[in-house]
Amino acid sequence: MSEKFKLITFQGAARRGEFHTPHGVIQTPVFMNVGTAAAIKGGVSSVDLANELKTQVELCNTYHLHVRPGDEIVRKMGGLHKFMNWHGPILTDSGGFQVFSLAKLRKIKEEGVYFNSHVDGRKIFMGPEESMRIQSNLASTIAMAFDECVENPAEYSYSKESCERTTRWLVRCIAEMKRLNSLEDTINPRQMLFGINQGCTYDDLRIEHMKQIRELEVDGLAIGGLAVGEPTEVMYHVLEQVVPFMPVDKPRYLMGVGTPSNIIEAVYRGIDFFDCVMPSRNARHGTIFTWNGIMHIGNKQYELDERPLDPQCDCPACKNFSRAYVRHLFKAQEQLAGRLAVTHNLYFYNTLTQRIRDSIEEGTFDKFRERYSKLLSLPLED
Repeated sequence: MSEKFKLITFQGAARRGEFHTPHGVIQTPVFMNVGTAAAIKGGVSSVDLANELKTQVELCNTYHLHVRPGDEIVRKMGGLHKFMNWHGPILTDSGGFQVFSLAKLRKIKEEGVYFNSHVDGRKIFMGPEESMRIQSNLASTIAMAFDECVENPAEYSYSKESCERTTRWLVRCIAEMKRLNSLEDTINPRQMLFGINQGCTYDDLRIEHMKQIRELEVDGLAIGGLAVGEPTEVMYHVLEQVVPFMPVDKPRYLMGVGTPSNIIEAVYRGIDFFDCVMPSRNARHGTIFTWNGIMHIGNKQYELDERPLDPQCDCPACKNFSRAYVRHLFKAQEQLAGRLAVTHNLYFYNTLTQRIRDSIEEGTFDKFRERYSKLLSLPLED
């Protein structure tokens, strides 16, 4: 078993573990809170995350921080941890997904990708080495390998070529990270690296690609290219095909997922790490996750409701404010509305994974899944 990743117990395929990093131990399964540009959208600070919201891992984005303020500036400020005053683990997404989703004009070549910034149109080149250098400047705890994110669905032949290119890029990422970590002036010389599995929804490509990358020197493995519009059952099917070929002694990360139900179902299938903008994005539009279903706080039924957003929740918003007040804030377009809603949803997601961990340890995860997997995806009835 890896010295970095310690498995505490199983329940079926569901795993309860600890991942030891240069910036602390991550209890898994874990939800990583997405602060794309080194901040959670909705006015929630690193201090809030650390002191109030049970956050274990902050996720930031390589591409966005390269564009603004510039990774060299973050480096001069001492790296992301110092820059944003966050002392726990940080994972940086490689920028691959943003290159392929935001760049209207791009050229994919063996050396990397040529594209235009979505902010000011300036020409940018990013390949494996560039992504690793940017992430080294950011000094994150975990860097993600630079991969090609293929549209789903895609032609089989192109998907196969893309998987092969992503593997070659991963080899280059590993070599460049070793070089960067060996330099005297590297801020985080113990930076870790996760590889990414691709292959669209083709079972054989997914499995073959996983077999290839699991043999390489990486600290964890991610499944990318899912939760991009395919039916949920297709995503679960891909997980059921691929997870059995993932190393037992390394963390497994399902990128960009997802709903509370998605997280429960993916843990059931053997996944350890999650991230998604959903809790904060939905919160800013008045969609609230509760232990009895999904609430739309703008509905008139909450106009005189004195109860907290979720009576089962003890987040700062629920301890101090009523549904009626939060609804009023949204109707008045007060910024506090988004802050309170984001605070609640992040706390809910972090509590969800905490309760999943507890249930696996107690041998009750199957009961937890049976009770909550469907319920948390339904509209709140009261």
